[in-house]
Amino acid sequence: MEELDLKELLTIFWEKRLQIVLIVLIFAVIGIAYSYLIVKPEYQATTSLVLVQSTTDAAGGAITQADVTLNSKLVTRYEEMVTRDVILEKVVENLNNPNITIGSIKNKVSVKSAEESDLIDIVVKNADPNYAADIANEIAKVFCEKIVEIYNLSNTYIFERAKPATTPYNINHVKDIVIFVFIGFIVAIVYILVLNMLDNTIKTEQDIEKCTGLAVLTSIPDYEFTNKKGGRRK
Repeated sequence: MEELDLKELLTIFWEKRLQIVLIVLIFAVIGIAYSYLIVKPEYQATTSLVLVQSTTDAAGGAITQADVTLNSKLVTRYEEMVTRDVILEKVVENLNNPNITIGSIKNKVSVKSAEESDLIDIVVKNADPNYAADIANEIAKVFCEKIVEIYNLSNTYIFERAKPATTPYNINHVKDIVIFVFIGFIVAIVYILVLNMLDNTIKTEQDIEKCTGLAVLTSIPDYEFTNKKGGRRK
């Protein structure tokens, strides 16, 4: 019985194949429009900081800090400080760009570091790749200066400066289109199943037997004939 139901299901899908293809194509077009026209490209720039054990005071004299070590606690503390307003306000002031404000960069700055690593990555996202790189580099510079000012330590240095990205990080045309095609296929399958469930018309001998409980003894097949005018009829 299960095998018969599966065959019926496959038959239904085959009969509605044009509708399925049409729905999938519609979603593919929507995916293309979304990926190329709706999604606004954003660029990502990363500046890397490195933490070292040697320290110097603000005047450049050597200081012995036996208690200062590179550990996860220190890295975590620095990560929290990078995105503070006191850092971002100084960054905005230094850049002196009317298009760069605290509000525009506050949620576009993130900090990450690998476990048990002395590297801290400052990641900035922006619609302009040059702005993203400038902001990331300026945050790193201001942060290093603040560490010297607050802790009287020079244990943080810029390891790698950010460069303007050439491609947006948030756009993948192929991936977007494939996702929409898959969604369209699922929608088409659900649509056909729902349509079939709501369709209570009698189409086959099996439908008659299910509705009446009586066995079908005979049936009249469809056939074609040619009339006197040469036309064909069923």
